[in-house]
Amino acid sequence: MFITLLILLAATVIAVPLSRSVGLGSILGYLAAGAVIGPSGLGLITDIGQIGDVSELGVTMLLFLIGLELRPHRLWIMRKAIFGMGLGQVAPTAGLIAGLAHVTGVAWPPAIILGIGLALSSTAIVLPMLNERNLLPSVAGRDTFAVLLFQDVAAIPVLALVPLFAGGDVPGASLAAAHLSGHLAWLGFLRGVAVIAAILLGGGFLIRPVFRIVGHAKSPELFTATALLLVVGTAALADWAGLSASLGAFMAGVLVSDSEYRHELQADIEPFEGLLLGFFFISVGMSADLALAVHQPLLIAGLVLALVFLKSVIAFWVSFIRRRLPGAGIRFALSLSEGSEFSFVLFATAVANRALDQHVAGIATLVVALSMMLAPILFAGSERFILPGLLRGKERRPEAVDARLVAASVAPVIICGFGRFGQIVGRILSMQRIHYVALDKSQEQIDVVRRFGNKVFFGDPTREEVIRAAGAEQSRILIIALDDMEAALQVAQMVRRKFPHLTIFARARNRRHVHLLMAAGVEDIVRETFFSSLRLTELALEKLGIQAAEVSRAIALFRAHDERILNETYAIANDETRLIQGAQESAQELQDLFESDQQAD
Repeated sequence: MFITLLILLAATVIAVPLSRSVGLGSILGYLAAGAVIGPSGLGLITDIGQIGDVSELGVTMLLFLIGLELRPHRLWIMRKAIFGMGLGQVAPTAGLIAGLAHVTGVAWPPAIILGIGLALSSTAIVLPMLNERNLLPSVAGRDTFAVLLFQDVAAIPVLALVPLFAGGDVPGASLAAAHLSGHLAWLGFLRGVAVIAAILLGGGFLIRPVFRIVGHAKSPELFTATALLLVVGTAALADWAGLSASLGAFMAGVLVSDSEYRHELQADIEPFEGLLLGFFFISVGMSADLALAVHQPLLIAGLVLALVFLKSVIAFWVSFIRRRLPGAGIRFALSLSEGSEFSFVLFATAVANRALDQHVAGIATLVVALSMMLAPILFAGSERFILPGLLRGKERRPEAVDARLVAASVAPVIICGFGRFGQIVGRILSMQRIHYVALDKSQEQIDVVRRFGNKVFFGDPTREEVIRAAGAEQSRILIIALDDMEAALQVAQMVRRKFPHLTIFARARNRRHVHLLMAAGVEDIVRETFFSSLRLTELALEKLGIQAAEVSRAIALFRAHDERILNETYAIANDETRLIQGAQESAQELQDLFESDQQAD
């Protein structure tokens, strides 16, 4: 096992940087690495099953993260794109492929399975491919995400209904076997429905209380273990029911998508998902039967090109119907031109249920694998040679964007810490209808705040993964409202290093804290008691009978002097002796300023 792991990691380290360096993205690097080290290549790994189960966890975790993005209000906003474009792409593609397969002699039940399987596109390939180029927020990226979402949801009932296709014109299937298979299919279908209901209902009542208990334990390791248990547990339950394991994880993600734990869960799962998903792509490359391509090169090449061409044309037509510009249509079409990881699961399930011939499934699987290798190349080529020419022209103008969707998915402000200080900031932002994401790592504080109707997410803002999951790459402002000086400094240093585009506003406990934040590169700093102290002093002086104009001038003079001295003493912040001397000189200087100001009157 250690040798296998060594080969996988070495192949990843070599192939992925090479692939990305030539602009082809990391996905093609994984696929190529699998083809080279697999049984059809150098034969360094011959037992694909060794990594099969582990690599499938990558897809499972990917679907969990996709589920986290499917917040109900966002789904409602995207409903027209999801069902309009999704159904518009899948239905004609599946119908045309099924018709062509039937014309070549394949019976209708297996032809329908082939049509649906080949109509699907790879979520695992497309989303990273778009994300690497920062295209997910674009019109083409949103359209592609909507269609992939429809496909992911549509794959669920398709996988559950595959046993119903058994007993067709598949060689060796007797009438009695078909009759028995039909009964078993209905039992399997009912069991699947029962498990889905159990996950949705049970998860809705149990997930939040469990994570609340774990949050009170204040153990990051326990939270990570609970997150993995949620993903693996729901996946195992769905797999036991004969459904896709990814379906269980997907539903679990949807269940917690609107909870306060969403960002922390995303931060905990993403590191596992990234590496395991890479192993999945390597296993896809290893499973490609290159010997079949060698023996029937023209047939396989023709089928791959036909699939990519057919899916691209239909997808471009769907984009054209939606009145997208040609550049967005090309991106949309090429993104969906490949087969899907669900195709492998669908064909394997169909063969196991005797709904699809093994030889036909082998050809279809190879075509899907090769299309997954070809699609990133075509997409990279279009980005380098075709799109630049189009984007220099009329497509440089921005396309119409649904403002409601932007507001639902991108928060311009992130607030780190939602205690007394952060809540005031959040309430005023809400008054101005400015969307924000508030993070706090105290479960007790979250419980209190949510009781009063405020929305805050559980998460440690000192972790880069949590800040990234909160949308830091798209946000504009980050407000550090933490009362823990050390944690505030960690956030400031990390954000300045990892997200330099963010403007940081920070709360400071005292002068020492100000100097430390300045050293971390923060320019906009507010001392938490400074302005309240000035206001209290102002009220006291007025009560003593001093004229309001004189009070205001004295307060303004003190504020300007104090802020100037604060900046000047930054250079000697670590020298206590010089600081004390400077404070004494500053006090005398301030007194002289007051006296000279009074004499000027």
